[in-house]
Amino acid sequence: MRDIRADQAVGAYDLRKVTEAAARAAYAWLGRGERAQSDAAAITAMAEALAALGIDGRILIGEGPVSETTLLYHGQRFGDAARPPVWDIAVDPVEGTSFLAKGMTNAMACIAMAPAGCLFDPGPAFYMEKFAAPPAARGRIDPAAPVEDKLAALARLLGKPVEDLTVYVLEKPRHRDLVARVHAMGARVLLYPAGDVAGALMAAIPDSGVDALLGTGGCPEGMLSAAAIRAMGGEFMARLDPQLATERRAVDEAGLDTGRWWRLDELVTSDDVLFCATGITSGLLLEGVVRSGGVDKTTTLMVGGEAGPRQMLSTWHPRQG
Repeated sequence: MRDIRADQAVGAYDLRKVTEAAARAAYAWLGRGERAQSDAAAITAMAEALAALGIDGRILIGEGPVSETTLLYHGQRFGDAARPPVWDIAVDPVEGTSFLAKGMTNAMACIAMAPAGCLFDPGPAFYMEKFAAPPAARGRIDPAAPVEDKLAALARLLGKPVEDLTVYVLEKPRHRDLVARVHAMGARVLLYPAGDVAGALMAAIPDSGVDALLGTGGCPEGMLSAAAIRAMGGEFMARLDPQLATERRAVDEAGLDTGRWWRLDELVTSDDVLFCATGITSGLLLEGVVRSGGVDKTTTLMVGGEAGPRQMLSTWHPRQG
C-alpha cells in the first residue's frame, strides 16, 4: 500500500501546524457557549493549514458529507485531483466541541494520515464500541469477551490485581451498566464528559495512570485513536455500535457488520501513519492553549514518522492583530 511520492513526503513536524492552527482558532471561543462558532473557526483554520502544506490526499473521515459541510467533508481532495491520492486523512478539528463551549476539559484538535487505502472506512456509522490498552495487551485479549473477562486478562498481562486497574469511560447515560460492572470488579473508573481520543491514547501509554479505555464513542475519534496507537505499539479494537435508529438503518444498508470486532491491524493496515493532537483545553493528556500578552503557547503530541512512537512539543506563536 505504500505510495509516498517524494514530492509528497510530510512529517509530524509539518503536520502539527494543522492541529496548532485549529486549536488556536477554537480557543478564541472557549467558554463562550458558541459551539457552532468554535467548530467553524477550527474547521476553517485546519482546512487552510492543510492546503498550505501541499498534501496530496483526501479526507476519508471528516466533518460529514459534502451536503452538510463545505470544508473537511468526506472525500474532499487536497492536491492533484487527477491522480490517486497519496494519503487518506482523518480529522477532528475540535474533539469535545460542546464541552469547549462550556470551558470544560480534554478538548483537542486532531489529525491522522496513512497511505491511501490503509484506514478502515466506517461509512455511515457514527459510533463504535472501543477497547484500548497498553502494548502488553496487543493481540492477547479476546475483543468479544465480556468486560469482566477483558479486565481479568488485562490485569494478568500487566502483573497487577484487578483492583489496581484504572479504566477511562466517557460519562454518558449509555455507560451506566458498564461503569457498574467495572466497579463490581473492584477496578477504578475515570469518568470524563469528553476526551475519547485522550482516554484511548492514555490507555495505550504504559504507566500513564490509565490502564484501559472501554465504552462507545465516535467513529472519527476511534479511527484517530487507532492510527496513533498503531504507531505507539498499543492495543485498540473496535465494533460498530449505532446508537440511533437512522444510523442503524444506514449501517445495515451499507452492509456493515455490527457484531464484528475489528482488530488494530485491520483498522490501520500500515505502519506509515502520522498523528498529531494539539490541546485546546487542558486535560489528562495535553495542556491547553495558553494565551498571554501577544503569544499563544500550544502543546502538541506527535506520533509516527520522525517523531517516533511519540513526542511532545511546546510551541510559542506570536499573535497577529
